[in-house]
Amino acid sequence: MRWTTSPVLRWVALLLLCAAYLQGGLNKAMDFDAALAEMNHFGLSPAGPLAVAVIVLELGASALILTGRLRWLGALALAGFTLMATFVALRFWQMPVGQERFMAANSFFEHLGLVGGFLLVAWLDLKERADV
Repeated sequence: MRWTTSPVLRWVALLLLCAAYLQGGLNKAMDFDAALAEMNHFGLSPAGPLAVAVIVLELGASALILTGRLRWLGALALAGFTLMATFVALRFWQMPVGQERFMAANSFFEHLGLVGGFLLVAWLDLKERADV
């Protein structure tokens, strides 16, 4: 088996794609007060139910992707979540010109790249299911 088609390499790539969501979900679950503070910082309410929903989404969708069970659904969920969170948290166009705006713009476009990656995961999973 060529290493480029290895199922292990594929799983590691999926793990790396989900790493920020696994870390974020676990951190929010272990420090719920910080999760509430994050929701409040971005003006999201009710903070408690939204924090719980984010934890469940980040961990649950990552689990779907990594286990291969409804991988397409987990990938679409994280793509949609990431897109919405990006527009909530990284509104660089509203910031004054400077280092903070530069960093926010970079993060904004990096997050768009994650959205694209999750869309590719969903597309490939659905394609594979159709080919079976």
